[in-house]
Amino acid sequence: MRAVIQKVTHAKVDVLGDSTAETCGEISSGFVVFLGVTRGDTEADARYIADKTANLRIFEDGAGKLNLSLKDVGGAVLLVSQFTLYGDARNGRRPSFSEAAPAQEADALYQKTAELLRGHGLVVATGRFQTHMQVSLCNDGPVTLLLDSQKNF
Repeated sequence: MRAVIQKVTHAKVDVLGDSTAETCGEISSGFVVFLGVTRGDTEADARYIADKTANLRIFEDGAGKLNLSLKDVGGAVLLVSQFTLYGDARNGRRPSFSEAAPAQEADALYQKTAELLRGHGLVVATGRFQTHMQVSLCNDGPVTLLLDSQKNF
């Protein structure tokens, strides 16, 4: 499982319809987490990503040091599924997404990750799985991190 985490001052995700856009998730200060699920990921991967995300200390303390977590500052999470995190563009010009988990499996782990983040006492807004979305955000810092559960087991 891969997560791209961006510290934000605010963010929202809109789902695009035929001629309209509907905001389905919105947060103020916190993290936007783009989450990709690969074949073979399990609940253990979701737990790793959720625990790491909830406890990352990348908010400034009174001395300006990155010592505070989302839980410390009362931040929220906007969780957005993104199968393209498993895109492979090594060969040719069109990426392959064969390493991305099948939709039903990926959605179940995406939902489980949201549940686990909420279990940390965090407010979690989400995108809508398997839809065309537009994400708007203001990256704060900028701070962007990549987590990969397979590199940590």
